[in-house]
Amino acid sequence: MKTEAEIKNEISLGEDSSRQFKEKLNNAVQIAIEMCAMSNSAGGFIYLGVKDNNTVTGLTDAEIHSYNQFISAAASQHIHPAIYPQTQVIKVDEKKLILIEVPEGVTKPYCDKDGVYWVKSGSDKRKASPQELLRLFQQSAQINLDETITSADVVSIVDNKEEWGIDLPKFLSFFERLKGMEVSASGKKADQLLLSMNLAKEGKLTLAGLLLFGNNVQGVKPYCLIRAVSYHGNEISENSYTDKRDCIGTIEEQFRSAMAFLKNNLSHIQGGASFNSQSILEIDERALEEAMVNALIHRDYSKHAVIRLFVFKDRVEIISPGSLPNHLNVENITNGNSVMRNSLLASYGTKILPYSGIGSGIPRILKTHPATELKNDIEGEQFTITMKRASK
Repeated sequence: MKTEAEIKNEISLGEDSSRQFKEKLNNAVQIAIEMCAMSNSAGGFIYLGVKDNNTVTGLTDAEIHSYNQFISAAASQHIHPAIYPQTQVIKVDEKKLILIEVPEGVTKPYCDKDGVYWVKSGSDKRKASPQELLRLFQQSAQINLDETITSADVVSIVDNKEEWGIDLPKFLSFFERLKGMEVSASGKKADQLLLSMNLAKEGKLTLAGLLLFGNNVQGVKPYCLIRAVSYHGNEISENSYTDKRDCIGTIEEQFRSAMAFLKNNLSHIQGGASFNSQSILEIDERALEEAMVNALIHRDYSKHAVIRLFVFKDRVEIISPGSLPNHLNVENITNGNSVMRNSLLASYGTKILPYSGIGSGIPRILKTHPATELKNDIEGEQFTITMKRASK
């Protein structure tokens, strides 16, 4: 816990997303909402006996006794699942305070007794949006987003004819490669196979089914695409670009389109001493493939944002929606650690895309193209791979 000197310094800095001041408490519900919001976010400290203008007012012994009861009741009875904050009574300028340490929750999301989920928003708190709540459930592995149901029908009837929501020949071919048998030998129809593989539920495609085989991916999920732009210089410009395209379709089609874009906008250099040597891309093609597959397979599909692919004069940037999940950091993934955000896509993606496997993608990129930088932007909720261009 913090010392008096540390607490005085913290109070002088004022409130922020990890530091909250309360002069008085009226009941357990009041403190429960504050602790719930911190548990659903990155955790933090609540200072009781401090005004929000950073003035230390202190607490009486009776208030300390009463507030400790409020804190205990709030943590065990007013927050679900229960949390386990730590408290400390400390003197600051001879005035007693209660310091509550609320760790980031390991079983997110947490709600109050009325079933409301709270998150921090700067120094304040607010109710979690549906997208934020979905991400919280996904982070705790209580839901796999790629297995959620979309609005896309597996089969619909148009003019008395069946119309499939997937590329049926492509799916059947995939199934036969995956299982090593003809579809007829399985004894099931295509819709039953989709259901058994979690690619469809209740007559609708799941997100994985849509992304892997859907006929109208962007019609159902408009943000599921790669927006690629090649610029003249080293900065983003609205007008000064040399090439621009939206890579659409299934994730395989997006991948092929993105790789074609890169090959069209990167330089090719002579691969050997001979004049007739085959040219190679200035950035190793295997590294580019790994980076694009990483973006498509591991992005956060709960965020309504596109993957951005930028080619600058001196570098290539691939920006994926969503920061690294479950407390992973750049050092972790550099050493081959991984957490499956989209396990279904990762499982089937190995049979469709040039996917090297769990945890090996980032190390492979760094090995084949060492001039690569990784940035995990937690506040901006995005992950960026930057690859320096060899010829610039």
